[in-house]
Amino acid sequence: MNFSVANRTTFAGAAAALLVVAALGIAVASSRSGAASADAPGQGTLTLDLPPPANDRIYGAPTAQGRPIVVIDAGHGGRDPGARSVSGQVAEKDLTLALARDLRDKLVERGRVRVALTREGDQYLTLEDRAAVVRRLDAAMFVSLHMDSAANPLARGASVYSLSDVASDAEAARLAAEQNAGTMAGAVNGSVDSMLSELAMRSQMSASADLATRLVKRSAGRFELRPEPHRFAAFHVLRRANAPAVLFEAGYLSNADDEVLLRDPKHRSEIALALAQAIEADVAAHARH
Repeated sequence: MNFSVANRTTFAGAAAALLVVAALGIAVASSRSGAASADAPGQGTLTLDLPPPANDRIYGAPTAQGRPIVVIDAGHGGRDPGARSVSGQVAEKDLTLALARDLRDKLVERGRVRVALTREGDQYLTLEDRAAVVRRLDAAMFVSLHMDSAANPLARGASVYSLSDVASDAEAARLAAEQNAGTMAGAVNGSVDSMLSELAMRSQMSASADLATRLVKRSAGRFELRPEPHRFAAFHVLRRANAPAVLFEAGYLSNADDEVLLRDPKHRSEIALALAQAIEADVAAHARH
C-alpha cells in the first residue's frame, strides 16, 4: 500500500480545496493559488508491505456444516514440477493435483468432512505456505500427496510417511532432505515453552502415525504397496502443520507400470476412495475421544 501527503499552509489568500481518494491508499492535498504543491518542503512517502489476503476455499456438502476440515495438499506445482515420468510425458505436479481433486470430490460426496486444497491449479507454494493453510483453518488433518521416483526402475508401489525426528531408513531420510531443501527449523525459547512444544509435537507424531496406519490398512489389497509401506522421517511440512499429518506417495513415476496406473483416472479413483475411507475413520476415531 502506498500513500503520500503533500501540504503547504498559508494564512492569506484565496480558498483551499480538499480532495480525498480511497483505494489502496489515501492522498490529501491542499494548495495555495499559484503555488506548486509538488515542491512543498513537507512532502514524504510511506510504503507499507501487507501480506496477501487469505482466500482459503472450503468444500463440503450442505450436511457437512461444522464438520472437521481436512486439508489436501497436491505436492509441487508451478516452477517445481516434481518427478518426471519414465516416459517423459507427464510431471508429478499434474498427477498430484488430479489425485487431490479426486480425493476432494470423494470426501465432499460422502459428506463426513469438509475439505480445503492447498492449491487449486498450477501454483508454486513453499512448504510453509502449505502448512499455513492448515493452521489458518484450524484443520483436523493434513494429507500431502506425492509420486515417488528412484534410480532403480523396478521400484514401485505406494507408501505413507508420518513425522518422526529419526528416519525409519536411509531412503526416508533422503526423501525428507529433498523435500525440506531451503527450510529452517524454528527454535523455541524458554524451558516451559520448549517443554510444552515437545509434548504437543509428541502428541502430533502419535496421531500422525495412527493416521498412517489407517491409510495402509485401507489401501492393502486394493493397490500395490511397497514392502513396509509405513515409514517415518522429519518432514518440515508435516511438522509445521500442527495437526495429524501424513505424506502419501502414490507410486513410482520412475517405474513404467506405476506410471501407467497413476495416469489412469480409474486407478487414481481407487486410491482416492481408500484415502477417503481412512481419513473418515481417523476423524471418527478422534471424535469418540
